[in-house]
Amino acid sequence: MIRRLAAATAVILPLALAGCASTVSVPAAEDANDPLCAEVSVRLPDAIGDLDRRWTDAQATGAWGDPTAVIVSCGVTPPGPTTLQCVTFEGVDWIVDASELPMQRITTYGRTPATQVYVNTEVISPSDVLTPISRIVSSIPVDASCVGLEDATPVPDAG
Repeated sequence: MIRRLAAATAVILPLALAGCASTVSVPAAEDANDPLCAEVSVRLPDAIGDLDRRWTDAQATGAWGDPTAVIVSCGVTPPGPTTLQCVTFEGVDWIVDASELPMQRITTYGRTPATQVYVNTEVISPSDVLTPISRIVSSIPVDASCVGLEDATPVPDAG
C-alpha cells in the first residue's frame, strides 16, 4: 500500500507543480484598498492577448506573461496636468510615459483612484492591453479629462 501511495505521489506531484507559475512581486499602490480598486481587481481578465494572468502578492494588482510583460496597479496617485502624451481608449484617458522604453508606464488621467499599466512593448502592443483594461477602469468616475495645448486655460500673468 505504501509503495502505491509513493508511486502515485511521484507521478501526481510533478504534474501539479508543472502548472504552477511563480508569484509576481508587485508593491501595492498607496490607495490599493479603495473599494473602486476592488471592483477593478475582480474584473481583470485571465489573459491579455496571448499572455496568461499570473498571481501577484499585492492588493489591487494584476500581472500577465512569463516572464512578466504587463503589470496593472490600481490605487496609484492620480497624475496632475502634464505635457506627456495623452491617449484615449474606450472613453478612458491615459498618460503615456515612454521614458523607459521598451517599457511604457501608462496611467489613467482624470480618475481617482488612478490605475497604472506597465507594458513591455517588445512583447505586446500597449493598445492590446489598454483596450480591455480601459473597459474595466471605466467604472471609476471621471473627474477630469485630457485637453490639447490649444484647449488649455492660460495661467494669468503674475506680473
